[in-house]
Amino acid sequence: MSCSITCVNTGSRPWLIVLGFISCFFILSYGDEGSDSYKLINIGAIIDVNSRNGKEKKVAMEIAVQDFNNVSQNHKLSLHFQGPERDPLQAASAAEKLIKEKELKAIIGMERWGEATLVADIGNRVQVPVLSLAEPAITPLLMPVRWPFLVRMTNHRAEQIKGIAALVGSYNWKRVVVVYEDDGNGGDTGELTLLSEALQDIGSEIEYRLVLPPFSYLTNPKEVVQEELEKLLRIQSRVFIVLQSSSSSMVIHLFREAKEMGFVGMDSVWIISDTITSFLDSFNSSVISSMEGALGIKPYFSEDSSSYIDFKARFRKTFRAEYPEEDSSDPGFYALKAYDSIKTVTQGISKMTSDDSDAKILIKNILSSNFTGLSGEISFKEGRLLQTPILRIINVLGKKDRELDFWLPEFGFSKSGEIENDTMERNSRTGLVSAVIWPGDLSKQDPKGWAMPTNAKKLKIAVPGRTSFEKFVKVHQHGKKLTFDGFCIRLFEEVRKVLEYALPFEFIPVNGTYDELINGVYNKTYDAVVGDVTILASRSKLVEFTQPYAESGLSMVVPAKSEQSAWMFMRPFTWKMWVVTGVILIYTMLIVWLLEHKENPDFNGPWQNQISIALWFTFSSLFFAHRERIYNNLTRVVVVVWLFVVLILNSSYTASLSSMLTVQRLKPNVTDIEWLKRNNLKVGCDGDSFVRKYLVDVIEFRPENILDVNSEYKYQGEFKNNSIAAAFLELPYEKVFINRYCKGFTATTPAYRYGGLGFVFQKGSPIAADFSEAILKLSENGVLRSLEERWFAPSAECSTNITNNETESLTLSSFWGLYLISGGTSTFCFIIFLVRLLRNYRRDRQEASISSIWRLARYKCNREGMQKPGRVIIIAATQDANELSSSRLEYPIPSDITDDLQESSESDIEMHNIPGCS
Repeated sequence: MSCSITCVNTGSRPWLIVLGFISCFFILSYGDEGSDSYKLINIGAIIDVNSRNGKEKKVAMEIAVQDFNNVSQNHKLSLHFQGPERDPLQAASAAEKLIKEKELKAIIGMERWGEATLVADIGNRVQVPVLSLAEPAITPLLMPVRWPFLVRMTNHRAEQIKGIAALVGSYNWKRVVVVYEDDGNGGDTGELTLLSEALQDIGSEIEYRLVLPPFSYLTNPKEVVQEELEKLLRIQSRVFIVLQSSSSSMVIHLFREAKEMGFVGMDSVWIISDTITSFLDSFNSSVISSMEGALGIKPYFSEDSSSYIDFKARFRKTFRAEYPEEDSSDPGFYALKAYDSIKTVTQGISKMTSDDSDAKILIKNILSSNFTGLSGEISFKEGRLLQTPILRIINVLGKKDRELDFWLPEFGFSKSGEIENDTMERNSRTGLVSAVIWPGDLSKQDPKGWAMPTNAKKLKIAVPGRTSFEKFVKVHQHGKKLTFDGFCIRLFEEVRKVLEYALPFEFIPVNGTYDELINGVYNKTYDAVVGDVTILASRSKLVEFTQPYAESGLSMVVPAKSEQSAWMFMRPFTWKMWVVTGVILIYTMLIVWLLEHKENPDFNGPWQNQISIALWFTFSSLFFAHRERIYNNLTRVVVVVWLFVVLILNSSYTASLSSMLTVQRLKPNVTDIEWLKRNNLKVGCDGDSFVRKYLVDVIEFRPENILDVNSEYKYQGEFKNNSIAAAFLELPYEKVFINRYCKGFTATTPAYRYGGLGFVFQKGSPIAADFSEAILKLSENGVLRSLEERWFAPSAECSTNITNNETESLTLSSFWGLYLISGGTSTFCFIIFLVRLLRNYRRDRQEASISSIWRLARYKCNREGMQKPGRVIIIAATQDANELSSSRLEYPIPSDITDDLQESSESDIEMHNIPGCS
């Protein structure tokens, strides 16, 4: 029988060896006595017992084995440790050796995922459960199928990467430098890929990858680390993310050399993962001082439970006894995982009977575990922990790290680490709740995460040395001294006044194209460009632009002449306006004639006279010169409304015509770009700008038809010499040019729009965001406008009311309501007139019919009584109703009655109804 705990790699302490032999002697002496009462289970542990992490795991496992052996009656555990050495293949060989020699029932450990997969392959072949303390950042496909005997005891790696990205996003750092130690196979277990994707989701990116070789292969690690860090001197980003390191010694060298070289200080940020934070307790004060201010990620576990308090006390006692050279004896998170791994195996063993040794049953029992361990809830799904991890955000300060916040994968930053209490809070929080003490004791403001300029290393700002329009940027040379002036320079100075920090800088004139300036910032020759640089999509991929301080678009400038026309008097109204006005005038004339021609003697007479009078009346009303009297009230209503319309039209026409005649109007000679291309005419532009390439690629001008003009003063000469028919200028330049030559040239409205003019910085530079904010403030408080008025004021001859914008003719849309009122009123009055006419007509017809019958009857009656041809006697009723008196009057028979007599017979008249007839 073997002793319960063995270690293949013995230490250098003879007294420990003697103690081990004495223990084995007692076990062997009394082993036979209890050999039949329990079954010995051999457990293999693949860990590096020479590292701090491995030492903690070893002590934790020994305590877990001791706890199980003290209470178990049927099974006893025996631990066998084997170091993985440098190569994952050696870890696989060590596992295979332990399986053969010790007949292991389970294997625990593996600090690297490469080791875990190789050992898992062996476990599949010999059917031995493998509990891995390492995990990949990206879970491989079909893991339960590929490695059915593999159990992952950790599951926070991917969530930790997302938490680091959330930290970067909360402070709006755009570029980071990733530092990690090579795993020996040139890989990073997918962490770099996952981090890159997570950073892209928040608008950030990895600027540089600093890969350190495995520490175990280095003979002079200090020199190697220095050489690698020197590569960062050309990198502007100062946000360093240390993903992984297999050795605390590598971390010590990294931070010591980084601090000596100035990478740990003002405006720098260091974020360390849990593989680094697990070493913090073991570092001495000198190492911690070089790491102060760093942010770290730690998996959360409860430190208040009685089980943890008891374990911690026992762990510290054992650890101090075995490793007295270590400064700290507190257990780390991976020590708790190692303890829980042994407990997981023992729970699986406890469910087995004494005669059952099937590995499939053991792995099934292990995967069905469900208990609360020292590191948290232990339960599995598809071979990995089911629990969603909670991560702690810490701030390295002295020997004791300072807890700042929690981060939950599905809920983000949390104050208490509990989802229920922080559901409402997380909706309004985007960063850490506690203040951070940054490297260099920058406690008042958050670091920029960028190599900010200093007096020793000023911001190198490129300035266009040659510009077509000097009002934007002009470089003056006085001997060896250079001075810089212009709108852009003055705006830069105003922005510096708004910034909340000093910005040491130096201007460097560059005689090149604007694209060359952009490339100079992209390849880090210059830190920024201050000038009239147009924001384009292609340029934005290379550099960072500020908020535009001026709008931009492509305008076509052409010679112009004053617009003169014999038909200018027709221009105040559009042709539709004239047509509708004429229609309304004629319609009003007809209505007036219809209403007046029967009653008004001025509108009577022959048709020609009536029409001429109506036309004269309507046209003269346009000038309020009509003299004809109005007899009909309806006509008066129509005329009043018409005169109101005339008043409005006269006033509008007079104002519009006055504006057209008093304001100088320029008419361009060329208005169509296609006409220029069809006629193969030459055009001019600034050869240093992007416009030339744009004219060729987008507008499709022939390159030979494009003339480079390098000064604003040369455009006028090129036009006069007929060298060019048009000039294409960006909108800010066009305004400057027209303000100087307003009487001879005009410009079209920009048909092609760009992003505007802005300053240029390196990609990810936080200074660009600060400049953008400052430009917005200057725009809001009017400073930007005052600068524009000062630098782009028109010349003296252009400061008067001279414009090349055409005064628009008055359209029907402005007067259709007025015409509707006039036409509606006329129509309404005409309808009333028609109703009255019809009513009078019907009444007259009815009265005429009754009167004719009455007179016919009386005529017949008188004829029968008198028998006097051609004469009738009218019998009139007296006022007395009781008696009739008649008086005989003689008069000729009216012609209309005679006509009625010819058409009527005597039988048509009923005599008895007529008074005076019997």
